[in-house]
Amino acid sequence: MMKRMVQLVTGLLVCVISSNLFGEDLNFSDETEDCLSCHSELHPGLVSSWLASRHSRITPAEALTKPELERRVSSSDIPTELQQVAVGCYECHGLRIEEHGDAFEHNGYEINVIVSPADCATCHSVEADQYSRNIMSHAYGNLVDNTLYQDFTKVVNNHYTYENNELILGEGDMLTEYESCLYCHGTKVEVKGLVTRDTDYGELDFPDLEGWPNQGVGRLNPDGSKGACSSCHTRHSFAIEIARKPSTCSECHKGPDVPAYKVYEVSKHGNIYNSKASEFNFTKVPWRIGTDFTAPTCAACHASLLVSPEGTVVAERTHQYNDRLSWRLFGVPYAHPHPLDANLENVVNSDGLPLAVELNGEPVAEFVLSEEQQLENNGRMKAVCLTCHSTQWVENHFLRLDNTIHRTNRMTYQATKILSDVWAGGFEKGLPQGENIFDEKTERMWTTIWLFYANSTRFASAMAGGGDYGVFANGRYQTTEQLTELLDQLELYQALEGKD
Repeated sequence: MMKRMVQLVTGLLVCVISSNLFGEDLNFSDETEDCLSCHSELHPGLVSSWLASRHSRITPAEALTKPELERRVSSSDIPTELQQVAVGCYECHGLRIEEHGDAFEHNGYEINVIVSPADCATCHSVEADQYSRNIMSHAYGNLVDNTLYQDFTKVVNNHYTYENNELILGEGDMLTEYESCLYCHGTKVEVKGLVTRDTDYGELDFPDLEGWPNQGVGRLNPDGSKGACSSCHTRHSFAIEIARKPSTCSECHKGPDVPAYKVYEVSKHGNIYNSKASEFNFTKVPWRIGTDFTAPTCAACHASLLVSPEGTVVAERTHQYNDRLSWRLFGVPYAHPHPLDANLENVVNSDGLPLAVELNGEPVAEFVLSEEQQLENNGRMKAVCLTCHSTQWVENHFLRLDNTIHRTNRMTYQATKILSDVWAGGFEKGLPQGENIFDEKTERMWTTIWLFYANSTRFASAMAGGGDYGVFANGRYQTTEQLTELLDQLELYQALEGKD
């Protein structure tokens, strides 16, 4: 009886909220009203977040009436039954039931736990298609299916035991993987079956999900799709203002391997943002340079639809991201022209390694952008820069970046040559012996040079960041220091061999 009373009171509360929260009636479907009748009590934080969202206040039909540049939906064939109601619980969790392995019966409705990019494509088809060509959407497979990367993650995540004066690398476990590399890269979410739970509303069955929770950018979903829109458009407000703020990107881009957020914070762009962000309009579409914001965020440079104060398009909206990038700065082990295909499963160099570069730093041409394509992508990025900076400023900035890429790659190559001599001398086991190339002392030193120090130096250059990240904060100083220590280790091996 008490539970029924709670449901009735909660249902009345939902009606009051939907009528008065924004001073207007909100058009919720009957199915979504049913969802809210329980979940407003069970999950008030989640529901209040959604109630404050555009999804709760604007129907797809209303969204489609906006002028093209102001439109936030891109699908022209939204199902009729969805057009006239708010985008509510059921409208998202009740989509494409037949495609979802995580679909289940819940209080008279068939619903899915996970809302995937393929579901969001119902209203945002262009963005979903673009994201499928984004290297982020393939982040799971590009990591898990790459044997070289797997050797590295074993060394980082697996358990070690110390026996007989030796560290022995043991097995890993998936729970560690889920909160390590796969936190950002995404997990593979699989349905193991149904589990019965005792709830406030009696016993109910729910899918038992392996790899959940996760909102990694390359998550493999039970409907076969890749990615998670909620990586940037956080549940359940899905707000564009959250996606546009650098703190959202910092979740996976703070370093030390990808110190983009750290560099941004100490850059002039970050200085202005941290001082003036309260004056920015993060909700406006399109985003007007100089009117809605006066310093770029991550989204401004890589994703957002940008226009001049008069409405002239400066940069088209993109969820592909790499169409404004000419280089992949994240060096594995060298920075190289951006990959042609977001799916890297077929990438291989002349040594048979799953890399888009040779061990001497030369890119494997068939897998990366040509110089002409790089210039085209660079042109899109420069168009953004030129709305605030002079031509000379912009050209010299990119000249410095090209120089930094060349010099950091060259330093990594020197480290690679030293490591090759270590292997050739039999002092450690690596490529020539068919062994893991990350698990011994000089191998770890070599990895640190390109994974942390070269990357930090490049990001500082690319983002016009504070000098420290290019010099003393995991920058050039640490690169040269580690390089000399790497040589010292080789010479120590050689000296010890001479004493035998």
